[in-house]
Amino acid sequence: MTQAPSSEPGSFCDIVRDHAAATPDTPAFTFGDEVITFAELESGANRVANALTALGVTKGERVSFLGKNHPLYFEALLGAAKIGAVMTPVNWRLAAPEVAYILGNCEARVVFVAEGFAEMLERVRGDCPRVEHVIGIDAPDHSGTDYRTWRGGHPDTPPADAPGPKDDALQLYTSGTTGRPKGAVMTHGSILSSSDGAEKRDWQEPVEGDVTLLAMPCFHISGTGTGIGTMVAGSNSIVLPEYDPTKALDLIANFNISKIFLVPAAIQILLNHPRVREVDFSRLKYVTYGASPIPLELMREAMEVLGCGFVQMYGMTETSGTIVALDPEDHVPEGSPRMRSVGTPLAGVELKIIDEQGNELPADTVGEIATRSSKNMSRYWNNAEASAETIDADGWLRTGDAGYLDADGYLYIHDRVKDMIISGGENIYPAEVENAVYAHPKVADVAVIGIPSEKWGEEVKACVVVKDGQTLSEADVIAHARQHIAGYKCPKSVDFIEALPRNPSGKILRRELRAPYWEGKDRAVN
Repeated sequence: MTQAPSSEPGSFCDIVRDHAAATPDTPAFTFGDEVITFAELESGANRVANALTALGVTKGERVSFLGKNHPLYFEALLGAAKIGAVMTPVNWRLAAPEVAYILGNCEARVVFVAEGFAEMLERVRGDCPRVEHVIGIDAPDHSGTDYRTWRGGHPDTPPADAPGPKDDALQLYTSGTTGRPKGAVMTHGSILSSSDGAEKRDWQEPVEGDVTLLAMPCFHISGTGTGIGTMVAGSNSIVLPEYDPTKALDLIANFNISKIFLVPAAIQILLNHPRVREVDFSRLKYVTYGASPIPLELMREAMEVLGCGFVQMYGMTETSGTIVALDPEDHVPEGSPRMRSVGTPLAGVELKIIDEQGNELPADTVGEIATRSSKNMSRYWNNAEASAETIDADGWLRTGDAGYLDADGYLYIHDRVKDMIISGGENIYPAEVENAVYAHPKVADVAVIGIPSEKWGEEVKACVVVKDGQTLSEADVIAHARQHIAGYKCPKSVDFIEALPRNPSGKILRRELRAPYWEGKDRAVN
């Protein structure tokens, strides 16, 4: 077994340091043929810390990463954290203006760029005047500073000042209802609180020899959270650049994968693979899943084919990941009322259901879900107004999701207070899509809704009012949107209507637009 840290850790840096001392040759990350041991991870991170210091990076500064999953992303994250700097990964699927906004908003002077994204970064450099240093991580398309050469030019002595639990550690951007993403700031304490505590459930306990498949993107908490979690546990992560069911099956077979986190759409894609029933899943212990609910038929098939324990997770970027979980014993093939829930709160997590005024509601009454725990983010970056709207003076965070708690403390998601659409595990806010569609000169009005999708859970539909005397096709609308926002956010279909339904104050009545598509569904999320 890996040894416990020698003293109470102030940061995840302390825990990695202790693992490097106790089990130096244990793999921390595996990427293709490359294996990075804990000793190598610690040494490399110290070199990164000293290299960043040489560039003038100081405590509290943001550094950024643009690219697909790579183990050296975690080394850079750890190195930045050692000097109190904060890693800010950028969603590589975003359109250029969106990338430029995030780089500008986080004020990063140093950007790490991975293979395939140097051209994108060059395109936005003019809109990001604060970016001074670009460092290529295994990026042959980048002609500037090479990461390994840059890192190797500095000593691997640890920095003198270690971060503490209240120091910022990670900043992830989450879409905003105003159409601009917000940077959720997580501290070392909020991240570690997802891994510590005496009341761990069986599936949370690290086991010697655990091997985790890291398949979800690191610009999400599901990806970075998984990588930090395995570093803290002292176990090995097999890193996929992006989710690929063929490669995932190969890795499960060849590396004795024991744990995977997937969104339901990824589970469905895996089960549809022609080789899935030929693979030996006997080493696989748990599939954890979240970001959207999973249909019973899909869960039943997954339980039959994969033959492992399933854990549903509920959380958000603003809670540093999972705060509620439905345990394996609550997953039964024949289905049960509890399988419609997302489970019960993890140790140290408080939940309550509130009305619009913030008053607590009784059991089995639908309202907004609020949570309080050490897992909550500290704030939104440079956005005091949004921070105050989300977290009150007593530390209660409004999730924006509507649901209820039953008498046994199980949480059921009923709907969304906000209008967010979750498609294939990606959060999409209508306002962002509407802004892109409305910019078309022939569009008079637009509303965006989520409708059921067998493949993705939900997909984006635009309801468009065309200007008088103009004609517009579905293809025109989609192509125009694609110029401004990421492809996964673009409408998959368009309805042309005479006028949008609105209430007396002019607010669009999205429920009226959504109702025909969700008729016969138990809840207005899929």
